[in-house]
Amino acid sequence: MILIESGFSYESDCSNRWIHIIRLPSRFNLDLLTNCSEYHIYDDFCPYLLNHGLGPKTHNHSHSWYRTDPFLLELVFHRRMLEYPCLTQDPNLANAIYLPYYAALDALKYLYGPEINSSSEHGLELYSYLRSDAAEIWDRYMGNDHFLVMARPAWDFSQPLNIDPPLWGTSFLELPEFYNVTALVLEARAWSWQEQAVPYPTSFHPSTLHLLESWLKRVRRSRRSTLMLFAGGGGIAATPNIRRSIRNECEYNTTDHQQICYFVDCSNGICEHDPIRYMKPMLQANFCLQPPGDTPTRRSTFDAIIAGCIPVFFEEQSAISQYGWHLPPELYDEFSVFIPKEDVVFKEMKIVDVLQSIPDAKVRKMRDKVIELMPRLMYRRHGSTLGLKTTKDAFDIAIDATLERISSRLQDMSVQ
Repeated sequence: MILIESGFSYESDCSNRWIHIIRLPSRFNLDLLTNCSEYHIYDDFCPYLLNHGLGPKTHNHSHSWYRTDPFLLELVFHRRMLEYPCLTQDPNLANAIYLPYYAALDALKYLYGPEINSSSEHGLELYSYLRSDAAEIWDRYMGNDHFLVMARPAWDFSQPLNIDPPLWGTSFLELPEFYNVTALVLEARAWSWQEQAVPYPTSFHPSTLHLLESWLKRVRRSRRSTLMLFAGGGGIAATPNIRRSIRNECEYNTTDHQQICYFVDCSNGICEHDPIRYMKPMLQANFCLQPPGDTPTRRSTFDAIIAGCIPVFFEEQSAISQYGWHLPPELYDEFSVFIPKEDVVFKEMKIVDVLQSIPDAKVRKMRDKVIELMPRLMYRRHGSTLGLKTTKDAFDIAIDATLERISSRLQDMSVQ
């Protein structure tokens, strides 16, 4: 079996890499997009459906920058899967089965809509379909070869079953029916068996190798006049917390020679779809602070790396224990700084003192590593040129690792 894309044969590259996409009824994906303005307590996300989930361009002449909503990763992933070179229409030949189910969008009716009291039922309709209309595919490995994308933190799908009154979230990942399915999420739980965290999509989606290389040159040449930057909100509560400590340090933010801390106020979500607000300041900063918020991880971590800004973490759950496929744990000392939040909040450790103590030569070396890792964390635009496709991005790495994970599970099943 040979697949041809733009004149290239992928026969030799597809060994153990075949993926079958289950044809789900549109109620599980495309129909969900029609509800984009239905939930008044949730933002109207209709404008960000453009370009298969990348969103509208930041301006008319933009080639690589979009107003991307990270919670639309399911659309982005689905579109990229359609041009994956090793697709097969025969599920019996497939090494993995992709479910193009927009789980995060379907969850909105349970999180913000009329079915909030039925959140334990999230996923049951999908399971019923898989057991009735795709039973032969499912029964082969009882879902162990299936995977899907869930474009929210796993916590949003981890409400215990039968809890009364319901807590925040749905119970999709608590359903025994889906225990064997691999879920690609924006943030995994500490004890994850089902899920694996993949990078938040940023606003940078180049379509050619030239556009990527041009951006890398700009990042390398950028003058870093600010020691550290924090782009976010919070930190105004009276109780001690890491964001409050950061904002307190940023109040005294200049010296005669260098701006010590730059604060980009992203309160009330004003930065979510406006990358210009934070990308320009990030290009001018050496370090970007990544404190936890409602959950440990932040999209800002990946925005910072795209800008060549060295991330500073305050919890291991913010990255090192999350994104092992894309950011191997053994590399963290080479491209990031870790400062325990307890030392800052309760032991009066100053972030600025830690960062100023790092020699300039090491800072340059860390930034070089950040720039080296950058392509692994971006999602290139669908329909990219063949030249750019030789550079693996976040999607490519996620697919490679998913195939390895599924292969390992199936091997374990065969020896039991």
